[in-house]
Amino acid sequence: MLTYKQICIIKNMKRSAKEQIKSMLALRGMTITKLAEMLSEHAGKKYTLASVSNKLSRGTMPYSEVQMIAELLGFEIIFNDTSK
Repeated sequence: MLTYKQICIIKNMKRSAKEQIKSMLALRGMTITKLAEMLSEHAGKKYTLASVSNKLSRGTMPYSEVQMIAELLGFEIIFNDTSK
């Protein structure tokens, strides 16, 4: 079950992926270097501090990688219908 703090981080779609990922990392007390190691192990391809940082800074991280990061950090991406 997600905590209120975790839901608020993911739910706020006005924030960039960079801001959301950095918030998730802060909640987990984790660095981008550690995240890069986890991504490398999980995906079977090399991720580095520089490659992850560059994708976040440039806004070029694919959604599939954002999903993988959320999963690795124990978060769930939720879409809510706001058209009502």
